[in-house]
Amino acid sequence: MKKVAPTALIKDFIKHKLTLALAESCTCGLAAAQLAPAEGVSEVLLGSVVTYHTDAKQQLLGVKPATLDTYSAESQQTTNEMVLGLHKNLPKADVCVAVTGLCGPGQSETPDKPVGTVFVTILFLEHAHEYRQQFDGSSDAIRQQATEFIYQKLAELLDRHQVAPASA
Repeated sequence: MKKVAPTALIKDFIKHKLTLALAESCTCGLAAAQLAPAEGVSEVLLGSVVTYHTDAKQQLLGVKPATLDTYSAESQQTTNEMVLGLHKNLPKADVCVAVTGLCGPGQSETPDKPVGTVFVTILFLEHAHEYRQQFDGSSDAIRQQATEFIYQKLAELLDRHQVAPASA
C-alpha cells in the first residue's frame, strides 16, 4: 500500500477546491487527528465526528437500528448509512468518509469477519465508493493501517478526478 502523507493529501484537496468531512468509528478520530498538522487543513476539513458506540451512530448520523441489528455496527451497510448521515449534516462537504471495523475481539467477530476487518465508504462528489479491507496487528496497528488506507483511497479518487473530472 502506497503511503500518502497527510500534507500532500490536504494540498490535493486545496488544488481541487474540495472539502472533506469524516465519520470515524474504529479509527476513533485518528484520520482527522493526523490531518490536523497539515498546512491548509482549515480550508479542507469541515468536521469530524467519532461515533464509536451504536447510540452515537444512530443519534448523530441516523444509522437505522435495523441496520445495526441485521448487519452489525461493523459492516458496509453501516458505513453507507454513516456516510449518508454525515453528508446530510454537512451538505457542503464535497467528500465524506465513514469508517468502521473490528480492531479487537467482540461480538461482531465471525469467521467471515475476523478482527482486522475494516469497512470504508467514501462519498466523493455524490458517488459512493465502498471498500472492505483486512489488516493485521494490534488494535493500534489496525487503526493506523485503516487511516493510511483512507488517505490512499482519497488520493486515488483525487487523481482520477484530475484526469477525468466529469466521471469521478
